[in-house]
Amino acid sequence: MTGRRIERLFAPLLVLALGACATPAATPPDDARADAAPAAAPDAPPAPTLLPRVPQPPERPVAPPSVTDPALPREQRIEAFVEYTATTYGVDRAQVRAVLAQAEKKQGIIDAMNRPAEAVKKWFEYRPIFINDARINGGVAFYNANRAALDKVAADTGVPAEYIVAIIGVETSYGRVTGNYRVIDALYTLAFDYPKRAPFFAGELAQLFALKQAEPQLDLLALKGSYAGAMGMGQFMPSSYRLWAKDGDGDGRRDLLTHLPDVFASIANYFVVHGWERGGPVVARAARDPQAADFVPENYEPVHRLADLAARGYRPMPGQPVAEGATLLTLEGDAGTEYWLAYRNFYVITRYNRSPMYSLAVHQLAQSIRAGAGGAR
Repeated sequence: MTGRRIERLFAPLLVLALGACATPAATPPDDARADAAPAAAPDAPPAPTLLPRVPQPPERPVAPPSVTDPALPREQRIEAFVEYTATTYGVDRAQVRAVLAQAEKKQGIIDAMNRPAEAVKKWFEYRPIFINDARINGGVAFYNANRAALDKVAADTGVPAEYIVAIIGVETSYGRVTGNYRVIDALYTLAFDYPKRAPFFAGELAQLFALKQAEPQLDLLALKGSYAGAMGMGQFMPSSYRLWAKDGDGDGRRDLLTHLPDVFASIANYFVVHGWERGGPVVARAARDPQAADFVPENYEPVHRLADLAARGYRPMPGQPVAEGATLLTLEGDAGTEYWLAYRNFYVITRYNRSPMYSLAVHQLAQSIRAGAGGAR
C-alpha cells in the first residue's frame, strides 16, 4: 500500500516504509518495547502488562553483504547483485545486466534521501502541507468521482473509503504528482551509492526484477516514481507491489500506475495485511494530568492498556473514541503540545510510512474528506 523529499515535500510517502512507500523515519526494531524500565523494588507495584503486538507479515528480504558492503568494489557488488537476483527470484542474469547497464546514479536522489520532510519539520509545520483546502477539496472531488468503486472496496475489506482516498491524496495529490525519477535510477543509486540503506534498497531493486516477471507489461526503463523508487498513485515500493497489489477488476494484471480499481484494492489490501481492524478507531485526542511525567514509548505499537496510560496521567478527552490497546504520541501543534492516543489502526497506517506525522495527517485528511463528502463510509 505505500511511497518523501524534493518532490515528496508535497507528497511524502514515499519512503522507506518502506511500507508501501519508501522512507520510513528511523524507528527502533519492531521487537523493541516501551516500559523497558529497571527492575522494580521488592515492594513496588508490578509493572504494567503489555498487550499482544499487532500481527505483521514477514519482513521483506534485504540484500546480503556481498551486494551491500561498501568496502567491496562497486563492480563486484553489482555482479553479486546479478547473482543474488538470479538465484533468489529466477531472473535471467543477462536481463539483469542489460537493465543495470542503462541505469544511472543520481546525486539528487541521495540529497533528497538526506532531508525528508518528516525529519526536519514540527507537526505544526508539517500538517498544513496536507491539511489544507486544496487537498481536502481535491479529496472530496476524487471520492465523489469514484464513489461506487471506493465504497465496494471499503465494504469488502473494512478499510473506509476516505482512508484510501487520503493515502492517494498525501502520496500523489490524487495522482497528479507520482514522481519524475526513473525507478531503476532511484533504486540503483540507493542500492550501490547509499550505504546506510543499501540492504533495503538493493533488496527492492531485486524485487523490481521479480515484479517484472509477474507483471510483464511493466517497462523497467520507463517506470517513473519517487526518489526512493516508489511507484504509482499509491506509491508502492517494488516489494509491496509484488506481494500485496491486487487485481481490482479481474482483468488479469495489477496496474498501480493509473488503473483505479487496482489502486483502490491494493491500498486497502496493504492495510488489511498489516492488521487493519474493521470499524476500529484510529486515534483519540488525549489530556495530560498536570502532575504527569513525560512518557515517550519506544515505538508506535498499541500495546499499552488505557488504564495504564491513565495511571501515567494520559487519558482520552471526553467524546473521543476508545480501544483497549494504545500508545502515546506527543507532537508540537499550533497551540502548543498535543497528546494523542494512537490505536491499532494508526499503527497500521505507520506501516505504510513510519512517520507518526504522516499517519496523523492521513487520518485528519480522511476525516475532512469524509465530512466534505457527506459522511463517506
